[in-house]
Amino acid sequence: MLDTRLAYLLDPDLDPDHADVPPSVPASATTDERVLFDAYSDAVSSVVETVGPAVVRVDTRERVGDKPRGGTGSGVVISPDGLTLTNAHVVNGAREIRLSDTEGRTTEARLLGIDPDTDLALLRADASRNFAFAPLGDSKTLKRGHLAIAIGNPLGFESTVTAGVISALGRSLRATTGRMIEDVIQTDAALNPGNSGGPLVSSRGEVIGINTAVIVGAQGICFAVASNTANHVLSEIIMHGRVRRAYIGVAAQTVPVPRRQAIEAGIENRLGAMLTSIDQNGPASQAGLLTRDLVVRLDGEPVTGIDDLIRLLDRNRIGKRVTVDVLRLGRIRSFEITPIERVTVTS
Repeated sequence: MLDTRLAYLLDPDLDPDHADVPPSVPASATTDERVLFDAYSDAVSSVVETVGPAVVRVDTRERVGDKPRGGTGSGVVISPDGLTLTNAHVVNGAREIRLSDTEGRTTEARLLGIDPDTDLALLRADASRNFAFAPLGDSKTLKRGHLAIAIGNPLGFESTVTAGVISALGRSLRATTGRMIEDVIQTDAALNPGNSGGPLVSSRGEVIGINTAVIVGAQGICFAVASNTANHVLSEIIMHGRVRRAYIGVAAQTVPVPRRQAIEAGIENRLGAMLTSIDQNGPASQAGLLTRDLVVRLDGEPVTGIDDLIRLLDRNRIGKRVTVDVLRLGRIRSFEITPIERVTVTS
C-alpha cells in the first residue's frame, strides 16, 4: 500500500523545455530491432489516432473572494452524447467549465457529479452533436508490462502523448478526503501538470484508467484510477446523482491487537480498528458498540485497520445487515448493524 505524501499534478517548477521526447532508433540497430521499434511506434500512433480526438482540455473558472481564478486539466469523452470523465480535483469548486477538443471547438459543460473519494468527476458537454469518444476498457484484464499510453494537456501543451508500461496493479492511493482509492494502476508513462483527468490507454485503444497523481521527486512513478472503478462511479452518478457509500457512524484508528488477547480469543489479526468516537445517533451506537471496542472482523472478513473497515463497508451494504466482531475486555462480541448511506460533502 502506498500511503505516501502524494502531490497532484501541480508542480510549477517543471520546465516545458525538457519535456520527454520519444527515443529514436539507434543507427546501429539491427533489422530485427528496427522492426520492433517500428511495431512499437505503429502501436502508439494507432492508439493516438483512435483515442486522441476524444481527449479534451478542461478549463475551469471559480471565484475566490472578489477575484476569479482559473485552472486547467484534461478529460476524456466516453460517450457520443458528451459524457466526460475527469479528476475531481480539476473541477471541484468550479463555477464554469469549458471543454476544448483537438479541432479547437469549445463547449460548455455541466458537472453531473463528483466523487472526491476516488478523485473522479463526471461532466456532460452542452452541445447537440455527436462527440468523438473512447470506450472504457476492463482494467481487470491488465498485466504488468502491458503498454500504457497517456494522453493529455501537460503544462498547457495540447494533445501530448507519453508512453510506458503498466508497472504495478492493485495499488492503494490515499485521496484528499483521507479515504483509500483501491485497485490503482501504477505506470511509468510520464505525467505532468495538466495531465490530470486524461486517459491512460491500452494498446487496444481502450481507456484503462484516468490519470490522477505522481509522487513528487520520484522518477517514473505515476498513478491512474482504474477504469473499472470509473465505471462504478459514473454508474452511481448517472443513477443517483452521487456515489453512495455505507456508513455506521464511527471514527477509528489502526492499532495492534494485544497478542495475549488475540491468542485467547482465537484472532489471527495482528492489527484491528479501534473505535475512537461514535455518532450517538448512528447505526453503531444503536447496535451497542462502544468507544475503545476493537473491530477485528466484518461479516467474517478480517479487519486489520481503518482502511479495511472503509473498504468492506463500500461493498453495497447500505440497508443490509452486517455482523461486526469486536474485541472488548479480552472477549469477542458480535453485533448486528444496518449501515446507512454516508453523505459526501463537496465544495
